[in-house]
Amino acid sequence: MAVDYSQLPVEEAVRVARASSRRRQVLDAAVNVMGRSGFHQMSMQDLATEAKVSVGLIYKYFGGKEDLLLATIVRILDVFRDQLAPVIDAAGDDVVDQLAAGIRRYIQIVDENLDGVVLTYRESRTLGPAGRTQIKELEIASAAPLRAAVEAGIAQGVFRDVDIDLTVFDIMLLAHGWALKHWHFGPIYTLDAYIGLQTRHVLNALVADDHRADCAHLME
Repeated sequence: MAVDYSQLPVEEAVRVARASSRRRQVLDAAVNVMGRSGFHQMSMQDLATEAKVSVGLIYKYFGGKEDLLLATIVRILDVFRDQLAPVIDAAGDDVVDQLAAGIRRYIQIVDENLDGVVLTYRESRTLGPAGRTQIKELEIASAAPLRAAVEAGIAQGVFRDVDIDLTVFDIMLLAHGWALKHWHFGPIYTLDAYIGLQTRHVLNALVADDHRADCAHLME
């Protein structure tokens, strides 16, 4: 989660900010290196060269390759967790607008982390049991704002009485598809077009018949 530097003494804030920047630098490089050669083939020297730091500095912040992989995945999931709820809250009181805003931001975050999302799918099985459990729990937590919007829509009669768990994971998979199948969708659709089409797909399945006219602008 984001650090509130204003609450720290100046020297401590500078130190924490520098460490955070270094960690991001290493994690960005790790995504690039693992994307090219895979987790198992990545050496710490390869990573140090990509990040333009020393191997010793990498070990200052990370215990090893698995720690790096876990931190890379957690960083992306933290963005989903931290950014979805404010976007949905800012969409107003209408649950359709809330869900549409959540879908839009979810896919935008995927677009901002294309290589990281693909890496998560490809390499997360490499993690040990504790790491895999943490990832699963974070993924569920990251989707909680979407789940809340769907639940509220059902309670209000705006959405059909669907399987909430299945619906939420369907939305997540549609979003991840922008990264996993970007080789196909990228040349065909702009990001906004993909978001619009997938939002329409979800809402056409969810919105009850007597509420469809109210959100026709999102479903046509």
